[in-house]
Amino acid sequence: MSVRYFSRDLTVRRNELADRTLKQVKREFGARVEPFTLHLPLPELLAGAWMACRESLLVGSVRRDLKEAAASAVSVINRCPYCVDAHSIMVLASSGKDYSPAFLSGHYDTIADPDVRRVVRWAAATRSPGSDHLHSPPFSAAEAAEFIGTAVFFHYINRMVTMLLGTSPLPFSYGKLKEAAIRIAAWFFGRAVRQSKEPCASIDLLPRADLPEDLLWSKSSPCIAGAYASFSRVLDDAGATVLSGQVKASVLKALDAWDGSDPEPRSALVTSGFEKYTGADKAASDLALSAALFPWRLTERDVTAFSNYYPGDEPLLAVLAWGSFSAARRIGRWIA
Repeated sequence: MSVRYFSRDLTVRRNELADRTLKQVKREFGARVEPFTLHLPLPELLAGAWMACRESLLVGSVRRDLKEAAASAVSVINRCPYCVDAHSIMVLASSGKDYSPAFLSGHYDTIADPDVRRVVRWAAATRSPGSDHLHSPPFSAAEAAEFIGTAVFFHYINRMVTMLLGTSPLPFSYGKLKEAAIRIAAWFFGRAVRQSKEPCASIDLLPRADLPEDLLWSKSSPCIAGAYASFSRVLDDAGATVLSGQVKASVLKALDAWDGSDPEPRSALVTSGFEKYTGADKAASDLALSAALFPWRLTERDVTAFSNYYPGDEPLLAVLAWGSFSAARRIGRWIA
């Protein structure tokens, strides 16, 4: 499997942790899908991403189709058509209903199921701090960790997929052929969706870690909290291999000032505090900021500028993942 901007075929990039993780992915998700396998250059990130997704989305007491609908709505506001298609398939596999036209058009009022409709409107507001939908969420306190965990994960993975994969997992992009492909894929994944899954089955993939304060929304679920604590630890460790403390602080300061909207490339949010960087620090800060705030604008030129200082797939993946998750963590604070 090749991934945009990576230098080598990921099918040969394996170790014991990667093999254990991918075995779970194939058994419980239904296939070794690319949004997970793109993390193969850093197997700890692969394991962490799977843990966060599995414990939030795949298991728990909340209906799977509601969480898949939330994943689809988050993917719409993040401009990730690949993820919209992928999780429209999973909604169909878990509910028998195809809501993809409503997801793609944003006409959520056409969704007949009132529970799905409320969840989708909440998820579509997760980049709008202060929204009434966030103040009155469509779930109980006991269900919050599953919904918030799903939303935070998709704010992360949408960015990674947008930067590193194509526009759809399907062979057709519109019309009757796409509708047929969605139905076939839903049938294919349906068995894995219906499979019984035990909570916490993934959290031994990585060492346990302390839960950061900004992820305390997950504390009511030991499985989700454990998964996110470990994932955040490996992301912080990966980012630290490339990004200086000063660069990380600048990116986090920009995220603190972010209101969820799409910033202009020359806005003060993007430029303030970053003018001092040159050379390797400039290339790294530009890449991390792109991943966090405008992943759809990442270009070959940006990647080349970074790779001139940090060659190889591992540094590139580390910075893209750190920037993406930093934005997702920020959003998690709004919606919690």
